[in-house]
Amino acid sequence: MTLQLDRASTIEVIGGADTHAETVHVAAVNQLGVPLGDAEFPTTAAGYQQALEFLATFEVPVATVGIEGTASYGAGLAAACAQAGLEVLEVNRPDRSARRARGKSDPIDAYQAGLAVLSGRATAAPKSQDLHGLAAVQVARRSAVKAATAVSNQIRDLLVTAPASLRDKYRDLAGQALMAALARCRPDQGPAGHRLTLVALKSLARRHQDLSAEGAELLIELGAEARRLNPYLLSLTGVGPENGAKLLITAGANPARLRSEASFAALCGTAPVQASSGKVTRHRYSRGGDRQANSALHNIGITRAGCQERTREYLAAQRATRKHTGAGVMRKLKRAIAREIYQALTNPQPVPEVEDLRPLRKAKKITLQQAAEALGTYPTKISRTEKNTHPDYDLATRYRTWLTAA
Repeated sequence: MTLQLDRASTIEVIGGADTHAETVHVAAVNQLGVPLGDAEFPTTAAGYQQALEFLATFEVPVATVGIEGTASYGAGLAAACAQAGLEVLEVNRPDRSARRARGKSDPIDAYQAGLAVLSGRATAAPKSQDLHGLAAVQVARRSAVKAATAVSNQIRDLLVTAPASLRDKYRDLAGQALMAALARCRPDQGPAGHRLTLVALKSLARRHQDLSAEGAELLIELGAEARRLNPYLLSLTGVGPENGAKLLITAGANPARLRSEASFAALCGTAPVQASSGKVTRHRYSRGGDRQANSALHNIGITRAGCQERTREYLAAQRATRKHTGAGVMRKLKRAIAREIYQALTNPQPVPEVEDLRPLRKAKKITLQQAAEALGTYPTKISRTEKNTHPDYDLATRYRTWLTAA
């Protein structure tokens, strides 16, 4: 531990922390940017408590702490500081020019984190701790889906090079039907030369079934948690559990992190980037931002283009101007969707209750098919709305009105 200034001369003290897997280095500066002291602590509950005690030893206790990596190595320290009543701000890694000028060490980075808060460069609140579970489930589901896709590709490649009789037998099957047929095949009853190929195909098919079931279970968990955090977001057309989870993780489930609708669009990589030169004035597609959030907006746009009349009219009007290519039109659509998503994240609206719809329908002895025909939709959509797994809240409002009058 080093102390470099008389604490009595301090008026305001700001903390900074450089975080690692096993240790955190904490420093303090006064409002003039003068270093006051720094110390290193282990990344344990006891270590975080010692860090808080160190920050409280100054004449004026630290009220604000800038922490690097609040969503990774600094998550534990950020949670401890927030629980102790300190204001926590997220600090980006120092730029390379500053590192070249001042060098690189844990104390230097810790002091730089405090100076980032003092200068106003660090103003973002850390991501909500509620997101840890949501992010964990998303990682597990993404892994399961990726592994299932790899297994599916392996099965396809094995069938391409399999004997002609095997190719002909499974040629007309695809998707889950193919996996089910391969999973129940009996390698010992086939031709002798095909046995090992069938053993491999059967093993891969069973693995694909297990991974698909795992992915489906995790999607249910993902939807339930995302709906708990922001049910209004998931009520928007095309959002769904997976896209909603991506957007919540990007936004940090913390509206204070989003300064404006334009900053959220830039965060998602949908803000137009100047690409003008000479007499040509134009914008190009942004390749920055969070690509998971950008993917979610793209998926929402594709879904709405297929089922929402307003979106189809917007796309037709943009194409009619002949000012944009197909990619340019999609960029403008994603920018418009980002505007709507921002409002849902920062100002969520109440959503109607749906738990009583199923008992109400059963009490009136109405079947799903009858309700679907009356509302001009599919029985599956009504069932999902009743179970609150993939609810359509616009449909739920019409459904309730119809049930009440039936």
